[in-house]
Amino acid sequence: MRRLWLETNGLLSSASGPVDVVAIIKKLGFVQLDTIQNVSRAHHHILWSRHSKYREPMLDDLLSAREYIFEHFTHDASVLPMDMYPMWQRRFKRLKSSIDGKSWHKPDRVRDWRDVLIERITKEGPLSTKDFDSKISGKKQVWSRPPHKHVLEYLWYSGTLATSHREKFAKFYDLAERVIPEQYRETEVSDVEQIDWLCRAALDRLAVGTPKEIKEFWEAKDVEEVKTWIEENRESIVPIQWETDTGEWITSYALEDIEERIEKISSVPSRIKILNPFDPAVRNRTRLKSIFGFDYKLEVFVPAAKRRWGYYVYPLLEGDRFVGRIEAKADRKAGCLNVLNFWPEEGVKWGTGREKKLEAELSRFAQLAGLDSVNYGSLFQT
Repeated sequence: MRRLWLETNGLLSSASGPVDVVAIIKKLGFVQLDTIQNVSRAHHHILWSRHSKYREPMLDDLLSAREYIFEHFTHDASVLPMDMYPMWQRRFKRLKSSIDGKSWHKPDRVRDWRDVLIERITKEGPLSTKDFDSKISGKKQVWSRPPHKHVLEYLWYSGTLATSHREKFAKFYDLAERVIPEQYRETEVSDVEQIDWLCRAALDRLAVGTPKEIKEFWEAKDVEEVKTWIEENRESIVPIQWETDTGEWITSYALEDIEERIEKISSVPSRIKILNPFDPAVRNRTRLKSIFGFDYKLEVFVPAAKRRWGYYVYPLLEGDRFVGRIEAKADRKAGCLNVLNFWPEEGVKWGTGREKKLEAELSRFAQLAGLDSVNYGSLFQT
């Protein structure tokens, strides 16, 4: 199961040749976006983990091209392949319905601001939240935002607006018809076809999944819809059981080509890889622990005094095993990657061989962020 999961996530095979960012995104299904630039933002890091020649401007250029990928919300803000846009119509509807039912979202707020925002964007072109200056009324709460931000997000979630591009990660909104090519925007797909595609595509990218995991992959369908889909497609869906790291057996499903996929799994590489906390291979912490026995938590929102590890700690993957975790941070002004802490997994010995492999990976990681050097500190003196 370990190798199957890593193969499915593109972490076993060694990429060579030109970097095909779109192909990587299609294989993964989506790549999550994140604001934190600890070393390199999550989306850049995830792509780099599949091809070490990837560099940060590549994804930004693709998004600005408005041909190959679009940005929307899966479980979080993500970039997705443009050719799946027709299958995303039910996601627009579900998110709109969800927002309409929230207490903080008042219908009059949308009515009052919708026409104003759309008129300005129509006349002026792509705009960001900084181009508007509405104020928060009433008592300020932790997540309080001015009306224009609420309505921009509402129009974006519902598909009226789309992400035009980003500048220093600031999102610019434009009319969907000026961002999404007509061939994708005007394609009509029935709800049944959308459910079938979303379930099948999710299971393909999970390799093996429960109805709950299939549902959560895109968050564009309900568990009951997934169960119905499984029942209606028994001829192409295989029920299987797989053993977790603790010896428990879990009942799941796979597509009918599962045995062929297992036979074609790549050999396990010896390289150590630094993975991002939002990498699709580790994002589901429950699945991660079940498959690898690796207990991992991102502690960004945990008070410093209560953290077990650190603010932004990266899992270390060697072959098909997680062998440790490392805390590192970029000092872009100094052009240096600073290693702050390192923790080997229990039972994993760190000799000269592993040290050299980690040093090589840290050097590659620094190059992704445009850094010239690595400050190891007391890296192997733990």
